[in-house]
Amino acid sequence: MWVGREPLDPDERPSVAHSRWWSANAADYLAEHGDVLGEADFVWGPEGLDESEAEILGDPSKLRGSRILEIGAGAAQCSRYLAGLGARVVATDVSLGMLAEAASINASALAKAPLVAADGLRLPFADGSFDVVFTSFGVVPFVEDLEALFAGVARVLAPGGVFAYSAPHPVRWMFPDSPTKRDMTVTTSYFSSDPYVERGDDGELVYVECHHTLSEHMNALTTAGFAIERVWEPEWPEGREVVWGGWGPERSPWIPGTLIVRAKRKCQ
Repeated sequence: MWVGREPLDPDERPSVAHSRWWSANAADYLAEHGDVLGEADFVWGPEGLDESEAEILGDPSKLRGSRILEIGAGAAQCSRYLAGLGARVVATDVSLGMLAEAASINASALAKAPLVAADGLRLPFADGSFDVVFTSFGVVPFVEDLEALFAGVARVLAPGGVFAYSAPHPVRWMFPDSPTKRDMTVTTSYFSSDPYVERGDDGELVYVECHHTLSEHMNALTTAGFAIERVWEPEWPEGREVVWGGWGPERSPWIPGTLIVRAKRKCQ
């Protein structure tokens, strides 16, 4: 296994690697993080910010009947929460393994989310099909071309529709993926565009995670025709003992861990 930061070859397809990796690791991922994620809960990140509290998508009473698309849904916990509010929600993911886990949870859930296998860069929906599109830590960190991703989201949104997403905060890229204060030393340039890459012994792409600066997030949104309405950088709550990769009570009170953005598709 080779691990490091390097540019991808133009003909490599990260979505294929993502589908395989998340399918192979879906059960283990949920075994490790399932208690934090719940089965029909909407959490925006490791800080535990909950949609029922934050209302980033808007007033819950106004989401009833809304056409909502989740991209990078994983096991569709967020979509089940919205289905429970009466939203007409569809959950998509590129990983068949994750969708299998989602279907297993659906089988016993009170509120179920329809599941569709789809690459976030190639959404199989008609123009203007949804009033809201969102993702919580899905898709955004795993694509190199944010403009292409956001343009595809804008296409399936109705004019005036809402797009909201959370992703690792760009500042985290500079530091080792560790939750300890002793690793609060910059090891990578904030401006480096080389993705984090894992390759098998045969050189095949296994896993990719991409870095986008804050300006790249904002510029890609405006280029795709969005008006940015609000940005959140949630602080780590006092007393929260969850450790999740580089997030945790030791380091997270010092370094922003999550970026959340709400934007609206312009009507013209």
